[in-house]
Amino acid sequence: MICVSIAEKSTKKSLEVLKGLNFAEIRLDKMSVTVDDVRKIFSQHPRLIATCRPGVIEDKKRKLLLEEAISAGAAFVDLELEASDVFKESLIKKARQSGCKTIISYHNFKKTPKRAELEHVVRWCFNSGADIAKIACRVSSREDNARLLGLLEDGRPLVVVAIGGLGKITRIVSPFLGSPFTYASLERGKETAEGQLDRETLKKIYETLRTI
Repeated sequence: MICVSIAEKSTKKSLEVLKGLNFAEIRLDKMSVTVDDVRKIFSQHPRLIATCRPGVIEDKKRKLLLEEAISAGAAFVDLELEASDVFKESLIKKARQSGCKTIISYHNFKKTPKRAELEHVVRWCFNSGADIAKIACRVSSREDNARLLGLLEDGRPLVVVAIGGLGKITRIVSPFLGSPFTYASLERGKETAEGQLDRETLKKIYETLRTI
């Protein structure tokens, strides 16, 4: 399954592009939105991930926006593993009460750690309350790709994402190895992460693979 990562600046544009998508991530940290805007977006589509990465918006407002997304009908909320326990726990509790699944995500923008460390991170994600764990690491070799994909042996719902052009293969094959979904951009030039393929390219690859 392909999840299209959306980072349109306006609510109007976000709603327009969502009309043609079955599953999408809304990157609230890359938008200029109010609580009302969040309510409007997440109440009009049944399968959306609410994501608001730290660094741009202060935590108090991030929490408020994510709470509103959950209340409005988000299917998933994505929370950073490194976030404080207080931040995560209150949102996880609200998500469970609302029938919203929680993705706990780990990002390493410098490297892909050794297998033992990655396995520890996966356990940490699930022990923190994840319904789905997401592991995203920068790759610099084929061995890094293989190490990330090897995590799917865990058997629990786990999304692995390689950061960087060399890691595109992981974004293609991970759903065949157990990931519940993979991420794609809306179109070329609208990537929300380095190494992300656009939706049409990924769809064509999958169509070709199905004919083999």
